[in-house]
Order: sequence, then structure tokens, then C-alpha cells
Amino acid sequence: MENENIGFGEATPDPSQMRGHRSRLKARFMKNGASALAEYELLELVLFRSIPRRDTKPLAKQLINVFGSFAEVLAAPPERLQEIKGLGQSTITDFQIVKASAEALVSGEVREKPLLGSWSSVIDYCRAAMAFEDKEQFRILFLDKKNKLIKDEVQQVGTVDHTPVYPREVVKRALELSATAIILIHNHPSGDPTPSQADIEMTKTINEIASSLGITVHDHIIIAKDGHASLKGLKLF
Repeated sequence: MENENIGFGEATPDPSQMRGHRSRLKARFMKNGASALAEYELLELVLFRSIPRRDTKPLAKQLINVFGSFAEVLAAPPERLQEIKGLGQSTITDFQIVKASAEALVSGEVREKPLLGSWSSVIDYCRAAMAFEDKEQFRILFLDKKNKLIKDEVQQVGTVDHTPVYPREVVKRALELSATAIILIHNHPSGDPTPSQADIEMTKTINEIASSLGITVHDHIIIAKDGHASLKGLKLF
């Protein structure tokens, strides 16, 4: 359990009022779903589990203010979350469990269908996995001849604005997995999904090497918290 010191400049809440608030919030969620709740209220529901005897509304609002959104709170690096007064390891672990659960749900949808027939699921999966990371990641979805997912791998993790990518290693890994097609994905922690010139040139190089060996590059998707960009859709390779 978390440290139960109140903090946040709040008076100690009346236990019966706090129980009533929690019950009402849970009832609204059960009746109307997440769309009926503000983001800080949805975050409160997560906080209830690890902070059972404290008013969690001030903490939930603080977290949203600091990180920007419910999704960004869940995806925040543990070391940054540890800087928030009143937030302990059990809550941080709960955040990681919720994030992993969301990724698993959308990953299941991606794995069960041909990817080109469920493009929105691919985007949802990528956003859940990468949109709010604070470092660039370069990952590859390896597909079979029916465009079903063979493997999803993070190939490289870089800095806040750069990830080293080695085109020949990308294609070599596709051959090892007997993949006939790949989808390239990376994130822009800046929030802007606009492809850079380096992104475009790297994609062209991978496409040239892959196509010479019978491997199709379906797309290179850039994911950011403010949206996504498709290099194929933009006709950049």
C-alpha cells in the first residue's frame, strides 16, 4: 500500500464522504463506461486500488497536469513518476500493468487478422506501445505471405530525437524469420509525426534492399502523441 500521508495541501477527507465518492465514480463507470468520466476520474479508478485510504482526486489531477493526459501518465517513465510526492512503487506498478493490458488487447487484434485488412488496429497497437515513449524506438512487424504477423520486434532504442537503423540488419532479420513483407514503425517523442529527410532516405534504402530479395515494405509509420504519418500514404518511397 502507498504511504497514506495526505499531502497536496488537502484536508483529511471524511471517510464516509470518500467511500461515497469512490462508489459513485465506480457506478458511473460501470453504467456508462470510460466516456462518461473525465481523464482524472478515470485515473482515480486506477489509483483506488493501491491507495485505499486517501483522497486521490488531487493526485490524479496533478498527474494529468504534469504529464498531459491519462495515456501519458500510464506511459511515463518510472523515474519521472517517482518524482511525484505521494506516488509509490505499487501505484507505478499498477500503471505499468494497465498499460501492458492495453497493449495486449490491441496486440491480440493485430495478431488474429491479416494486417492490411485491419489497418486501424495496427495504428491503435502502435499508439498504445509507442506514442508516449520518451525515447525513439524503431520496431518492425514481420509478416507472412498472407500478411499475418509473424513477429513484432523493437530493433533499436535511441535518444529523444534519433534512433540508429541499419537497413541490411533489418532485411537480414526478415530473411531469418522467412517474412515476405515488413512494416516499419518508429515514434517521434516530440509529438510531431512529420517524417524527417533521414526517415525518408532510410526507408528508401531498406525498400531497395528488401525488394531485391523479394520482401515487400508495406509502409513506414511514424507514431506520435499528436497523430501518425504514413510514408507510403505520403508517397515518400
